[in-house]
Amino acid sequence: MLQFKPLTLSDRDIFHKYIYPYNFETCEYSFINLLMWKNACDIQYAIFKDILIIKKIDFDGSSHFMQPIKYNKENLEEIVELLNQYKKENEMDYLFKDAETNFIYDFREVFGDKYEIQEDRDNFDYIYESQKLVSLSGKELHKKKNHLNYFIKNIEHQDVDLTQDLTKPCLIAAREWCCKNFCRGYLLSELRAIEELLMNKEDLNLIGMAVYINGKISAFSLGEIVNKDMAIIHVEKADSDIRGLYNYINKAFVEKYLKHIPYINREQDLGIEGLRAAKLSYAPYGFAKKYKIK
Repeated sequence: MLQFKPLTLSDRDIFHKYIYPYNFETCEYSFINLLMWKNACDIQYAIFKDILIIKKIDFDGSSHFMQPIKYNKENLEEIVELLNQYKKENEMDYLFKDAETNFIYDFREVFGDKYEIQEDRDNFDYIYESQKLVSLSGKELHKKKNHLNYFIKNIEHQDVDLTQDLTKPCLIAAREWCCKNFCRGYLLSELRAIEELLMNKEDLNLIGMAVYINGKISAFSLGEIVNKDMAIIHVEKADSDIRGLYNYINKAFVEKYLKHIPYINREQDLGIEGLRAAKLSYAPYGFAKKYKIK
């Protein structure tokens, strides 16, 4: 019988043991991402025959397992049988969500067409070329570059490493941003997640940068390098009343800390129309697809 326990910061080494031998494409399999949403998504885990099983609840209230970690095609049938039984007993909505493409290949090889598999477009991660985020070259990014140039020429600013002593002013900036954007539901959950990341930045080896304007933090970003080819931007907040500030921190953060990493994962749009338009406007290189299985 599976015995699930809530995810905590103290589980970091356990998760690193399972996650980091693999090059996952999506943000879902980052321990930092899981920690961010552990409360809002009631993230829990169990270990079965040295396989990591994670279950969670989405913001729409639907429950599911993530793809098992450290499975192989020989034991996949046994794992799925076990999880199916647990799903029925606990009235879960999906067998799997957040499933990556390679898992789907293995799943179809073992189970054929027995299960319904769907692309989960609202949860596709946006992947960008780091060099293009820095250069903003090309006709499709011309407006971004104009806003960036305006900011650089007209707004006096200072970039600083986001050290632990900047936790409090960053928290103030995050709370101000949330209040300005009707802080409830998903945004309130995100604010609490940001607070947890800032409070534990050193333990999590997060990379952070803040931008001072007129003596206060007006923008900050938090990210991590997950492997030699991919970095993830987990948090990016800026005062939208300052023209070009979002464009500036987007470029400056990658240029300063991540330009040696080929690809940048800027996570999903959750089906939010404005967020989708903003992410598409930066001309993504492609998507890291996710699937759901019933």
